[in-house]
Amino acid sequence: MRILIADDHSLIREGLRKILMEAMPLAEVQDVADSADLFKKAISEKWDIIISDISMPGYSGIEILKQIKEHAPNTPVLMLSMHTPEQYAVRAIKAGASGYLTKESAPYELVKAVQQIISGRKYITSEVAEVLAGSLEQKDQRAPHEQLSDREFEVFKMIVMGKSISEIGEILSLNVNTISTYRARIMDKMKLHNNAELVKYAIQNNIV
Repeated sequence: MRILIADDHSLIREGLRKILMEAMPLAEVQDVADSADLFKKAISEKWDIIISDISMPGYSGIEILKQIKEHAPNTPVLMLSMHTPEQYAVRAIKAGASGYLTKESAPYELVKAVQQIISGRKYITSEVAEVLAGSLEQKDQRAPHEQLSDREFEVFKMIVMGKSISEIGEILSLNVNTISTYRARIMDKMKLHNNAELVKYAIQNNIV
């Protein structure tokens, strides 16, 4: 069994490796720290499962997920995130993820998810199932933030968390002009006019 872990925090990678090796001592577990290495390894080698953080430097986890599913459609991917399911689960599942877990999940749940996905099934927690059901019921009345692309949503999240344009650019490895363009698109799509209105919207919709 071959498992690839992708996360830009070394402590997270080591923690995941330890949990998996204790539960599956015969597994070969490798890890990468950024989206470029993740994509390279994902399409050049065969993996039984990839466990990827949803927020990494460079391309977002969801953008890389889409590319992986395009070039290695049979490789299952479990998305791991510090964000609640309401924020990213629907986007991840729609992009082809086989499961979605938050980093607050218990170790046994990670092991259960990996084993279930490797067996050929999806791993959907009751919380994620509820979010997915809600998104289907409301598909004709999408909230403004649900109209954002994955990258725009990521930038939106960072703006409302107080990150400056230059800080966001550094985190995502993009130049300031590109981030400013994303910000303008976000404002236009959401019919909002400044960062204060974005923050107010995020609070009212439980995004932060």
